[in-house]
Amino acid sequence: MHRHRLFQQARTVATVAALATLTASLTATPATAAPAVVVVDFGQRTGPVHGGATGMLYGLSDPGVPGDSLLAGARPRTIAQKAPDGDQHPNGDALVVADGFFAAGGEEIVIYMQDVYSQWPYENRGIDDYLAKVDTMVRKVVRERPRDKDKFVWVPFNEPDGIWYQNWAASKQKFFSDWKAVFERIRSIDPDARIVGPNEAAYNPGRLRDFLTWAKDASCAGGNCLPDIMAWHELQRDKLASYRGHYEHYRAMERELGIGPLPINIDEYGNRRDMSVPGQMIQWISLFEDTKVDADMAYWTYAGNLDDHAVRTRQANGGWWLLKWYADVTGQTVSATPPQLDVADTVQAVAAIDESARRGTILVGGGSEPVRLDVSGLDPAVFGKQVDVVVSKATWTGYEGDALKPPVIATRRATVSDGKLQVDLPGGDVMAAYRVTIVPASGGEPAPDAPWTVSVEAESAALTSAQAFNQDTTANAQLYATSGKRDVGAMNRAGSAVTFPVTVPRDGRYRLGIYQGANKAPGRHALFVDGKLNQLVQYSANLGWTYRGRTDVELELTAGTHELSVRTSADGVNRLPGSDITLDRFDLTEVTGAERAAYSADEARLSGSARITRQAKGPAIALGGDALATFFVAAGGDGYYDLTLDYRAPDAGDLRVLADGREIAGLRATRPGEGSSRARVYLPAGISKIDVSGPAGLELRALTTVRVAEADAAVHRVEAEQAPRAGTANVVNVPATSGSNASAGAYVGHIGNGPGNTLTLPRPDGFGPGEYVLVVHYANADRNTGHAYNTDVISRFLDISETGGATTRGVFRHNYAWDNFWPQATPLTLSTDTGAIVLGNATAYGPNIDRLELARLVLEIDNKARG
Repeated sequence: MHRHRLFQQARTVATVAALATLTASLTATPATAAPAVVVVDFGQRTGPVHGGATGMLYGLSDPGVPGDSLLAGARPRTIAQKAPDGDQHPNGDALVVADGFFAAGGEEIVIYMQDVYSQWPYENRGIDDYLAKVDTMVRKVVRERPRDKDKFVWVPFNEPDGIWYQNWAASKQKFFSDWKAVFERIRSIDPDARIVGPNEAAYNPGRLRDFLTWAKDASCAGGNCLPDIMAWHELQRDKLASYRGHYEHYRAMERELGIGPLPINIDEYGNRRDMSVPGQMIQWISLFEDTKVDADMAYWTYAGNLDDHAVRTRQANGGWWLLKWYADVTGQTVSATPPQLDVADTVQAVAAIDESARRGTILVGGGSEPVRLDVSGLDPAVFGKQVDVVVSKATWTGYEGDALKPPVIATRRATVSDGKLQVDLPGGDVMAAYRVTIVPASGGEPAPDAPWTVSVEAESAALTSAQAFNQDTTANAQLYATSGKRDVGAMNRAGSAVTFPVTVPRDGRYRLGIYQGANKAPGRHALFVDGKLNQLVQYSANLGWTYRGRTDVELELTAGTHELSVRTSADGVNRLPGSDITLDRFDLTEVTGAERAAYSADEARLSGSARITRQAKGPAIALGGDALATFFVAAGGDGYYDLTLDYRAPDAGDLRVLADGREIAGLRATRPGEGSSRARVYLPAGISKIDVSGPAGLELRALTTVRVAEADAAVHRVEAEQAPRAGTANVVNVPATSGSNASAGAYVGHIGNGPGNTLTLPRPDGFGPGEYVLVVHYANADRNTGHAYNTDVISRFLDISETGGATTRGVFRHNYAWDNFWPQATPLTLSTDTGAIVLGNATAYGPNIDRLELARLVLEIDNKARG
């Protein structure tokens, strides 16, 4: 595993330049900047979509972390994880995470065998010691996974150029001998095992030529000694420019030596500054999709957060949505030529056509200038004479900043002339990526849904007793991403403040998103509006000063200009607890009505016999038989949402709808014709997977989600300190000096580590047998501090038992501080009338608990026929 020395994290704060409302023109490029032209030819096919560019190294840690639906949405083809029972990290065991990965659509687990050792660089105890460990781990996989052991592939040596074999002239023959020994030991246990290598830290053509020349002629287990899968790492910023050359050189070397072509897995790629940033990740994705290889994002932070693309347990950041868009792309890739090929930090693109769906998709981003897409090859037999163009934008929301469904920023119904079309995208956001879909025109003309918004960089604001810091991620790509490459810190005096004007278009409610870094402790700031205290801002702890989170608060503003000020003190004298927090950027966004999102037929993943139809009323999904439509919907907070399905049914019939694998009964088309079915369902904050199937001939047009906050009155809430406790479980009162978000100022600790140390939630009246969601507001800062290079976080677990019923295990990932509480939802099926719910762990400590909430999964069902 490639690990660099952790850089000393300076306290940081980033730039604050007010940006105008983001708009996109599909007809004209802004006159102020020449566009970067990307040429897309849908008539020039480049091969089936491979979809391998978003694999992950230690992207998973424990079952349920970072959330099954979040994983399924990103759908990595490959992951690289540690050897069974390995000591390198406290979690991320390949066998432990396998079931969840395969259930989410994953295809191959790359086992880092040397991660059986505890140190980096790995302890060198001799090849005999290592062979004994190889024997144990391979036998375990063969024994425990007899039906799918072929889905596990083996990496005998990880970065041999950086560990036991650095001096190639002196150690070349030793490496060959050790490779042969490990190769033969693996194959002696599993003759069909696939082996990956040499897996060096960089593309080393001289070493690689020596290795391949030897391996093709040497004898290992009755055959040659060549790996089944070629692997090396592409980790630095300059690899954005050099990777294609490495790939082409390697393929030429194969031809020259008379081997291969072998499948390739670039099983570590990218820098800290790339992860979570759509505009950076699209550059890497384009490289690996163009060359049709698998590739795993590097592990720079901690295991179990999809390599910095997961927020908390099941929420998505802006980068996740690009991974999801890429996973949605089907069919054949087509030629997409950027303005500059093989130049780091420039506009790049991936494009594909799915003829069966009659859909073209372009993913593009990575530059600050406007982009013009010069599109050709739009076959009228596929697209017709008129097309609907829809442009969505995913931008950076921080590493721990939640992102809802990306807004549609522009649409256009256009006439195609000679198979050609021009699409203009806005500039100004180097961290963003865009999805452009082109489909035959049908139904009503699509419309944008992006709200009014403005962004302000913190370093461009008026700073009082605070300091701007440089975070130049171009000069040092191992810094964490920062908006504008600057931020504001040293917010450590009572007078510290960041103040800036905003001009809003109308009276109403606005959401202020504050990009911040709270260094492993929760904290607070005071938000002043026009010189008056508006509210206290409660921040969650996160990994460090520059590992950015985003905190959202709402405020009422009148039309016109206002002064917003984020301060460390509410009274100008006393600093708020934990107020030494860095500030990066502010996003002010208009909020109109309840949270709502619409997911069209083109946004579903189809399986079985499901297919897209395009008729006068617009696109629809033809269901029936084994046809299945899967949507990944985003919820901004825990609570009840109305999920509404719109369809046309040839006859009355039942729909089968699963929310995160749990069936929602009672949805049905009541008669032939147009109809809708609505379920009021409790959705945890983040991504939920909604599967829809139905009777033959049913045409599903869309799924819509609407937040119904008033329905949350049906949720049963109990402060942990008011619930019955047993054994060592004790109440902890939060001191006034803490910036904790513990509700009512207290929580319960020391739960678990013995069968009698429990917290009990009595069943309220009316909460009989059925499907429920239990939300535990928890804190867990457990970690292994013995590793010098990675943040080895540890999940904690609770066994949630219904008295007289079943027990469900809940997982609670690390959340940075013992008094920093996050909600975590666990599905429960209760079978008794009144059995209390007992939380404990007989063998290990559970998390601290602040509050418990019990909610029925479904409150209402409503089926309507129309017309």
